[in-house]
Amino acid sequence: MNWVNESVFYHIYPIGFCGAPQSNDWDDAIPRIEKITSWIPHLQSLHVNALYLGPVFESSEHGYDTRDYYTVDRRLGDNAAFKKVCAALHDSGIKIVLDGVFNHVGREFWAFRDVQQHGRNSRYCGWFHNLNFDEASPMGDPFRYDSWQGHFNLVKLNLRNPEVVAHLLGAVGMWMEEFGIDGLRLDAADCVDMDFFRSLKHFCRAKRPDFWLMGEIIHGDYNRWANPELLDSVTNYECAKGLYSSHNDRNYFEIAYSLNRQFGNGGIYRNLCLYNFADNHDLNRLASTLQSKAHLCNVYSLLYTMPGVPSIYYGSEWAVKGIKQNGSDAGIRPCLELGSIESADSHLLEHLKRLGEIRHALPALRYGSYEQILVKNEQLVYKRSTNEQAVYVALNLAENEAQLDFGAAGTALTDALSPSEAFPVQSGGVSVTVPPCAARILVETSGEPLGIEREGAAAPVLCDIKPGRYRHFKGKEYEVIGVAKHSESLEEFVVYRQLYGEGGLWVRPMEMFLETVERDGKTFPRFAYIGR
Repeated sequence: MNWVNESVFYHIYPIGFCGAPQSNDWDDAIPRIEKITSWIPHLQSLHVNALYLGPVFESSEHGYDTRDYYTVDRRLGDNAAFKKVCAALHDSGIKIVLDGVFNHVGREFWAFRDVQQHGRNSRYCGWFHNLNFDEASPMGDPFRYDSWQGHFNLVKLNLRNPEVVAHLLGAVGMWMEEFGIDGLRLDAADCVDMDFFRSLKHFCRAKRPDFWLMGEIIHGDYNRWANPELLDSVTNYECAKGLYSSHNDRNYFEIAYSLNRQFGNGGIYRNLCLYNFADNHDLNRLASTLQSKAHLCNVYSLLYTMPGVPSIYYGSEWAVKGIKQNGSDAGIRPCLELGSIESADSHLLEHLKRLGEIRHALPALRYGSYEQILVKNEQLVYKRSTNEQAVYVALNLAENEAQLDFGAAGTALTDALSPSEAFPVQSGGVSVTVPPCAARILVETSGEPLGIEREGAAAPVLCDIKPGRYRHFKGKEYEVIGVAKHSESLEEFVVYRQLYGEGGLWVRPMEMFLETVERDGKTFPRFAYIGR
């Protein structure tokens, strides 16, 4: 699924992000969800082209206690408001992945309310897992039911019931057709019936061959869920833990072990594009978890260069802090306003912008194999490579400069983070100095520029017109086929086609293709070269 490999994700928990009240006891729909559109320029500055939204379905409290799968939560707005948001995101070249909470529903789900009202005579008794009228529930119902992990406000659905499956697939179909969503993140995937996932995948693939299904898996063998029959990917919790704890313990052997186990020669997940993250709506914020703020940039350098697809949790690009406390997740799910981020870390933000730029420019970081080169307690070097490109990632978490010696090809290694710095390769080896608490993303070169140098611009510099992939300043990607001349005027035209969409063949005058445009006070090339 190429569009996922090509992505940088941004994760928003809408109820918190939009400042919605914790309890859904409102009568009127308030279009708070439209706030997302005002953040699109910020997402583009981060080179984000995929957005994962936490629950947007009508729910009672936190979003994972669904009331109605076919309706946007009134605290966020209504279906019409969300359609506007989806259209704006897609027009900006940003894919949309929604949270699919199909293991359980809330106690105010309409079918469960019918069971409460009619008891054994409800036609929906079969919709819920292990419904038993011979016992009472801890919530005071004259019947018992299975819950999610003992939380009886979350009622487990019977996914073996064809009516339940039809109801859920009908909802997925509606969100695909009316809102154009591009994928689903499946909540509590380890608890969901496998046959339901088979039905879901068959249903979605029939509608959209590129529709992405990603499961929330915290423990276990990821291949059990991510395989040709079930899901496309899962959450990489193993590395989420290793990303911060390897820095806190000053022990790169931990994350190196996980990366090599997962993606190295013989790695068990080499064929998967896992969903990688440093924090999310269920974890304490990275800036609160790391013992040293100086290691923030290195964590994200790892996240953007390791195999899989990277994701930023909203606000963490500014090193926003937050922890879960007193049984509440409110501290990690805040309402944030652009321009009003308290103690915003502008250095980290700029580093993430550069990482996004580099990731889009270097195919080896999106598709390359993984090879462990050097591991020390406070230094780590690994190689990402395709047949056409090799990139070495060198990290130093020590408070002193480190000199690292390892084998390499080409004539030099040029640092994509600092394109003016290059290290000569001599006799098949190179000696690289890495500053304290810093990283280098080193590209094998033969004296040619990387093509991602910049002078204050937020996007790659376009040097010339050559066949390959280009990104329009609004976010969509195109493949340039070549340059053609008008038979009468001899004017040169660029011939190109859209990628990952409806496609179609286009031409544009060379002069216009090479133009720069101004947006939000910044100058961008209209089309930026991002590789073959």
